[in-house]
Amino acid sequence: MSHRSPRRLLLAVNPSASFGRNRAVGPAAARRLADAGYEVTLLREANFELLRRETQSAFEQGTDGLVVVGGDGMVSLGVNIVARTGVPLGVIAAGTGNDLARALGLPHDDPEAAVEALVEALARPPQVVDLGLARHGELSTWFACVLSAGFDAVVNERANRMTRPRGPSRYTLALLRELATFRPLRYRLTLDGSPREQSAMLVSVANTPSLGGGMRIVPHADLSDGLLDVFVVHPLSRVGLLSVFPRVFAGEHVNHPAVEFAPARRVRIEGEGIVAYADGERLGSLPVEVEAVPGALAVFV
Repeated sequence: MSHRSPRRLLLAVNPSASFGRNRAVGPAAARRLADAGYEVTLLREANFELLRRETQSAFEQGTDGLVVVGGDGMVSLGVNIVARTGVPLGVIAAGTGNDLARALGLPHDDPEAAVEALVEALARPPQVVDLGLARHGELSTWFACVLSAGFDAVVNERANRMTRPRGPSRYTLALLRELATFRPLRYRLTLDGSPREQSAMLVSVANTPSLGGGMRIVPHADLSDGLLDVFVVHPLSRVGLLSVFPRVFAGEHVNHPAVEFAPARRVRIEGEGIVAYADGERLGSLPVEVEAVPGALAVFV
């Protein structure tokens, strides 16, 4: 099959990036892509929901690729527009998380390098990778990285409610505050049809190795094996949980006795009063059904 080079590109820029250190990335990327000969439509809106609507509507007019500038929230926006359409996604990592960029081997801490990597990738045929599809109530949400339900989701929830401090230290503070009162949660899990009930600190379903900006929860996760990896942290004392968390950043927790990994194609997670997050976006209360969808995403890498 011959590779037809993309000509028309949509470039969607994270609204909150306009206040941060990466505010110049979007316009600079647009100029660089235009210089490289692409027709670029730059999409910038005051808030996330407006941007999502504008990007969806521009996408429906036709394009050869959608490029998102930002972190995993922008990846989530992009993935939910291009999943299963065959139109490739490009990622210019300029957020706090950047976990999909990490998983794809793209620059994740240098937006200028990320722009150059994209320009090079556009000359190559896109690669195809798996996505996760989460069904909760009537809604279906695609995710590229990780769905979380448990301690990490609770921390996410608290961090989102906090206004200070700005940046990643807010998560650390939220984590310490939640830890003070956190108790193991009761789950009903069904992995590929086989049910089990258990207590756990958290249950995550991973498509990529890391979440939350490089926490390597499933170091062996593979974006194109047609499987998701269920990550369970069994009940631990607070001290125990605190001792596991730092090791997770380095992927050194894999032999810890409280940590379990289970590959699965389909996962159902149930539990009272537990909220699920996918790629950092709030889905809502359990239950949630998750499945691996092989080859659902084309990416410029």
